[in-house]
Amino acid sequence: MAGPSLSYQFKTANIVVKLIVINVLVWIGFMLLEWMLNSGAILSHWFSLPTDLGRLIIQPWSLLTYAFLHAGFWHIFWNMLILYWFGQIVLNLFTEKRFLTIYLLGALSGGVLFVLAYNLFPVLITSSAYLVGASAAVRAIMIFIAAYTPNTEVRVIFFNVKLWHIGVFVVLTDLIQIPSSGNAGGLLAHVGGAIFGYVYAQQLGKGNDIGLWWERLADNFVGLFKAKPKAAKKAKMKTVYKNKTTSERTSYRSRPSMSKNEKQVKIDAILDKISKSGYDSLSKDEKDFLFKAGKEN
Repeated sequence: MAGPSLSYQFKTANIVVKLIVINVLVWIGFMLLEWMLNSGAILSHWFSLPTDLGRLIIQPWSLLTYAFLHAGFWHIFWNMLILYWFGQIVLNLFTEKRFLTIYLLGALSGGVLFVLAYNLFPVLITSSAYLVGASAAVRAIMIFIAAYTPNTEVRVIFFNVKLWHIGVFVVLTDLIQIPSSGNAGGLLAHVGGAIFGYVYAQQLGKGNDIGLWWERLADNFVGLFKAKPKAAKKAKMKTVYKNKTTSERTSYRSRPSMSKNEKQVKIDAILDKISKSGYDSLSKDEKDFLFKAGKEN
C-alpha cells in the first residue's frame, strides 16, 4: 500500500517543517537556474535586499524575500537546523500563526536595520551590497523563546543549558564580530532580528501583542484570494416555537467547564512554572492543557 503523497505530507506538516521545505526548494531552484541559464545571480538580485535606497524603492518585496535566499549549503544548513530546534520549542507554547508572525517580522526587522546601517554609518559602506539568508528571522525565533521562557533547559551535546544562556552567547558573538568581520551588514541583520524577538517576548509577557497588526494584515491579504461561498438558498419560512426552559438548559450545558478568565489564570501559572523550572517540569496534564489552549487561540 502506497504511503501518503509528498503534497499531503507537506499540507499536514507544522509551520516549521513547511518553512524549511520552502527555503530548501527556493535554494535548489535558484541554483538550478544559475546552472542552466547562467543568470541566476541577476535574477536573485530582484529578491535579495539591496543597500541602495533607489533600488529598494523599485523592489520593496525584497525586505521579506531576501530571507528565503541563501548563499551556500552551510549557510542554509545551519539556519534550518537552528530553526528546527528552536521552532519546536516555540510551537509547544504558541500557535503556528504567532510563530510565523515572529519569523516574518524578525526578517523584516533585520532587513530594516541592515539598510539603515549601510545608509547612516559610512564606515560600513565599502560597496553596494545585497543581503540574503534567514538568519535574522531565525534569530528572532531563538531570542523570543529565550526571553519568554529563559530558564527552560535544553540538551547541548553532554550538558543541559538554559535558553537565556544560549541567547546571550549568540547575541554577544554577533556583536563582537561586527567591527572585524567582512559581513558587518549581515551581523547587524542578526541583531535586528534578535532585538525584535526580545521586544516581542517582553511585551507579550505584559499582555501586549505587538504582532497582532501583522496577523490581521495577513488574514486580510489571504482573504482576498479565498473564494466567496455561494449564497445559500432561502429556506421556506415556518413558525417555530421554542421552549424557554429547554433552551436555557441546553445553553447552560454547552458552556465550557472553565471560564475564559479561569483558563488564562491556569495558563499563566503553567508558563510561570516553565520560566522557573523548565518545560520538562510540567506534568502530562499540564502539557496537554497548554497544548489544547494553544490550539484554541
